[in-house]
Parts: sequence; structure tokens; C-alpha cells
Amino acid sequence: MRALAQFVMRGPLQAGVVAAAATAAPLLFWAGAAVVGLVILRLGISRGLNIGLWALLPAMGWAWFGQDPTALAVLLQVMLMASVLRATSSWERVFISGSVLTVVMGLLLPVLYPQLLDQLVSAGMELYEQYDIAASPEAGSQLEADIRHTMIGSMSGMFLATAVFMTMLARSWQAGLYNPGGFRKEFHAFRLSVPVAIGSVVAVLVGPSLGLNPVLIAWAAGMPVFLAGIALVHGVVGVRELGSHWLVMFYIALVLLGPSLMFLLLVLAFVDSWLDIRGRIKPPGSAE
Repeated sequence: MRALAQFVMRGPLQAGVVAAAATAAPLLFWAGAAVVGLVILRLGISRGLNIGLWALLPAMGWAWFGQDPTALAVLLQVMLMASVLRATSSWERVFISGSVLTVVMGLLLPVLYPQLLDQLVSAGMELYEQYDIAASPEAGSQLEADIRHTMIGSMSGMFLATAVFMTMLARSWQAGLYNPGGFRKEFHAFRLSVPVAIGSVVAVLVGPSLGLNPVLIAWAAGMPVFLAGIALVHGVVGVRELGSHWLVMFYIALVLLGPSLMFLLLVLAFVDSWLDIRGRIKPPGSAE
């Protein structure tokens, strides 16, 4: 991956060709988005957006002719988040901007891709009917609405998650080439401010009562808090110099325990916004 980043930074032609080719190739759209993010972060927003135009053409082709908005959605989010990071150097603002765009995309999906969502909902209904054939019409109508909300929220959330990781990948490429250890230091120090942490919780609790898709709001408002929890774990491991094997065990536990550990991370990230847990931990060998 470092070799790819070095090749991209040789000039705009190389960057544009790689961004366009990766976006056009099946299942490689993420690499094209990361390349555009790298150019934005290193060379500036205007030059990065020029490279982004190369990738936008195949992404729009997938969205229009292939009826798959994934590449376009991820690319747009990476372009936005990388631009915000370039302008502000604030990961908090990066994640907030990504979450706002995710809500917008979630609202646009039913308008732009009604047939795709209808197919997904029909598949979900057929799967459910295999286990509950005797469901009443009223329950079936509510179930269809719930499945539609879940599909819209999950699709938008996966766009956001992919874009976040591609923005991080672009930042890690930039740090690896020009500022070794810079991304690690940034991520280890990341934590949410108190207003953003409170706002995220309020959005999850109040959003559904305002008629917003609860799954969509949970993804959009929960992602910054979840990432702050991940950063907290990485930061504590870094401060205590515990070694990478602790992170490996953490991610294994995250896969095995799933929602339980995720909820704990959300709570810890919220508490950390108030208490700065990393700042209270003494590194090994420090004076007591």
C-alpha cells in the first residue's frame, strides 16, 4: 500500500489514473476514494478535487447504470471528510461532517433508488414469512416499514464506516510518506468534546420522536462516539506501552462479544469526553 501511495504522489496523471481505474474496477472503489483523500490531504483541496473528478465519472457510472450507489457515496464522503481534515486538522469535525452527510444520503436513498430498496425489502419480507407465515396484515405493514428503515440506515451506515476508514487510510499514507507516526499520535489523542458527546446521545434519543429513521440516526450519531471509544483503547495501550498484542485481543473480543463490548465502548467514550482518561494514566516508569 505504501508503494501505491508513493506512485500516486508522483504527479496528477498517476493519481488520476489510479483513482479512476480503482473506482471503475469491481470492489476496488475504496482504493480510489483513499487515493483522492491522500491528494486532498497532501496537495490541498482544489487539487484534490480535480483528481476526484477522475474518480467521479466511473462512480457515477456505477450509480446510474449499475444501480449501485456505494462507490459514489463513499467517494463523496471521503472528499468531504478529507477536505475538512485538511482545513481544520480536527478529527471531531471530520466525523461530524461525515455523519451529517450520512443523514442526507439516508434521506435521498428512497428518492433516488426506490426500486433497489423495494427489492431489498421484498427479500427481507420473504425471509421473515418463512418463519412467521401467520402474521397479521397490520403486523406485516409495520414489519415492512421496519425493514425499510433498517435497510436504509444500514446502507447509509456502511457508506459512512467505509468512508471513515478510507479517510484514515489516506491520513496514514500521508503520515507514512511525510510525517512518520503522525497519524498514530493524532488518533491516540482523539476524544470528543462534551457538547458533541451530549449532542450524539440526544440525537439518538430524540431523533426517532421527530420522525427520523432510528437506524440511520443511530449510525450517524453513534459512529463518532464509537470511534472515540476505539481511539481511547488505542491511546491507553499506547500510554501504557502494552504492545500490539493487546489490540489484537481487543479486536478479537470486539468480534466475539459484539454489541455488549460496543455499548461499553460508547459509555467509556462518553465518560472520557468529561474526564480525559488518557490524561490521568501515568506512563510506565513515571514518577508517582
